[in-house]
Amino acid sequence: MKRYEALAADIEASIRSGTLKTGDRLPSVRHTGASRGVSASTVFQAYYLLEARGLVRARDRSGYYVAGGGLRDAPPESTLTSRPAGGPKSLDVSDQVFDILEASMSRKVVPFGSAFPSPLLFPLARLGQFMAASARSLDPWSTVDDLTPGSAALRRQIALRYLAEGMQVPADEIVITNGALEALNLCLSAVTRPGDAVIVESPTFYAALQALERMGLRAVEVPTHPGDGIDLEALEQAIAAHKPAACWLMTTFQNPLGSLMPEAKKKALVELLARHGLPLIEDDVYAELYFGERRPPPAKAFDTQGLVLHCSSFSKCLAPGYRIGWTSAGRFARKVARQKLSSTLSTSAPAQLALAGYLEKGGLDRHLRKLRQTLAMQQATFAQAVGHYFPEGTRATRPLGGYFLWVELPAGANALEIHRKALELGISVAPGPIFSATRAFANCLRLNYGHPWDTVSEQAMRTLGRLIAEAS
Repeated sequence: MKRYEALAADIEASIRSGTLKTGDRLPSVRHTGASRGVSASTVFQAYYLLEARGLVRARDRSGYYVAGGGLRDAPPESTLTSRPAGGPKSLDVSDQVFDILEASMSRKVVPFGSAFPSPLLFPLARLGQFMAASARSLDPWSTVDDLTPGSAALRRQIALRYLAEGMQVPADEIVITNGALEALNLCLSAVTRPGDAVIVESPTFYAALQALERMGLRAVEVPTHPGDGIDLEALEQAIAAHKPAACWLMTTFQNPLGSLMPEAKKKALVELLARHGLPLIEDDVYAELYFGERRPPPAKAFDTQGLVLHCSSFSKCLAPGYRIGWTSAGRFARKVARQKLSSTLSTSAPAQLALAGYLEKGGLDRHLRKLRQTLAMQQATFAQAVGHYFPEGTRATRPLGGYFLWVELPAGANALEIHRKALELGISVAPGPIFSATRAFANCLRLNYGHPWDTVSEQAMRTLGRLIAEAS
């Protein structure tokens, strides 16, 4: 157990025992750090973790206080591991996904079903300054020199971010893309052919299923735990039985579950895939949104054979709308670059240079610290609202990062029907069946807590709870 986790556990025990009661103020960060012999950063991470669990809340310029009821207001934690049936599945999910998502794309709709955090959480004005400067100083020849792999300046900054996390990733291995989704699709096309089987988690990100469907690939769903991710024993059995061409996994704050694979399990995953020579397409777009002491390393950190194609972007943590992502594709980097050359050719030069400038001088880490704190507080508020308004028998995940809750409703609840009725009342949710090749998870919802909580959100949560109770 890490120091911040031990500190959080001690405070949680005091709350559960009644030593600390609702409304009590926690000791100051300075006092706690001195009494425990730990840094202020460690104390803050403990308090953030307690916020994410719904036990404490921060008050502006006042400190941290025990939240009303703490975990007693939040739903029980989800521990169900999925058990998908059978072998590779041909896919027919896109129409349903498009129908559900298109119906939710309105500013008038309460965005619990959105895949994106609020754009108000990002330093768009500051980024705009760098965008204007990059457009004025753009070297005409850079539009040729950096055509397909992307801006040398931006690739260098990304390589430095890898280095700060202890990974040696050459800038020449990095390909800049139009968002992470292009990176993932390019990687998928680089390592598969039509008809191949590809392993995905169950549940999995619906865009992965759409990509497989578009490329004529088949999905092999493997059981996945909401706490620590994919079942490695089941994964090895699936590899032996179905001879897949690749895996597409989220090892950090998986969408929709929010699961986080422990470091030892990530290492074991990479070793397992290396024994079979199986490429891993790692979707890692949420890793900067951690609530713990440090960023969880990706599976890429344990790759010694170049089999991990690591994909990420700035869309979820810094620059929504700029559509700047990348892949560090290991031994497949050249093939991925050729795939891009034959498809979209290049990525916006001014946007790349703006982000390169911001990464160098704009204060990314300061922005990320504030963003993480905001998301941790919003998760606590949403979890308590689910516990308060949703019917008995509801369970929900409590991720250590990202901005999604996976909610298991009482047996008999129909998430698709709840989605339809909620949308008629101006509330969007993401129903569980869109995250499965077999339309499983009929009684599950994904809720987005990445938008500010206000009176409209609370009324919407109350209404949603009523709809669920009527459907259960």
